[in-house]
Amino acid sequence: MKALARLLVLALLAGLALQLYFVARIALMRVVNPESTAFERSEAWQVASNTGTLKWRQQWVPYAQVSNHLKRAIIASEDASFTVHEGVDMDALEKAWEKNTQAEERAAQSMSRLAEGKSKAPAVKPPKIFGGSTITQQLAKNLFLSGERTLLRKGQELLLTLMLESLLSKQRILEIYLNNVEWGEGVFGAEAAAQHYYRKPAARLNAVEAARLAVMLPRPKYFETHTGSGYLASRARTIAARMGGVEVP
Repeated sequence: MKALARLLVLALLAGLALQLYFVARIALMRVVNPESTAFERSEAWQVASNTGTLKWRQQWVPYAQVSNHLKRAIIASEDASFTVHEGVDMDALEKAWEKNTQAEERAAQSMSRLAEGKSKAPAVKPPKIFGGSTITQQLAKNLFLSGERTLLRKGQELLLTLMLESLLSKQRILEIYLNNVEWGEGVFGAEAAAQHYYRKPAARLNAVEAARLAVMLPRPKYFETHTGSGYLASRARTIAARMGGVEVP
């Protein structure tokens, strides 16, 4: 029993030390720009292992040097309640849960009909997982965590999200996000994306260009090679229509 008690105490102390480490790292981000994120390093080395070349395009630019069009487009596309929530958007999570449940039910019904011989259609693909993550949650994941989907990792993500919201301003959170989010294979941050796709600085992006970049975020590697797709153009028009009423921090 004493050995078990010691192990529990050690585990508790280790967990506390880890949280203090995260607090210190985030507090430092008030004045120091993160050089890279866990996600960037993972993606860059994955590209290097596949191609033999380490491709990593990124250039940090201050918040004021990113087009307001892009800021509005990102908020409209990724997190409409960014300026008012405290890190987690419960309405978005509830909608995501409902969509996931409906997708799973449709997949189960399709499999059932197939098993009963009532359908000759091929088995459906696993249902798409709809996310409800805010910009702050995405940043927490990209800064510190792996891509695995477990309850423990999700719990850590929520804790880091609350730390980010408590220690950093909304403007600083969006600035770090804009400079580290992926926009294609080895393309990280708004400046690299603007240069890669439009051969111009992020400060000069217009509303149409900003909307198209915002639409790419859920699947940047796919859209990098399908920039002329009809879906991207249609979705970009939807985002552009929302941007007028979006305020930036």
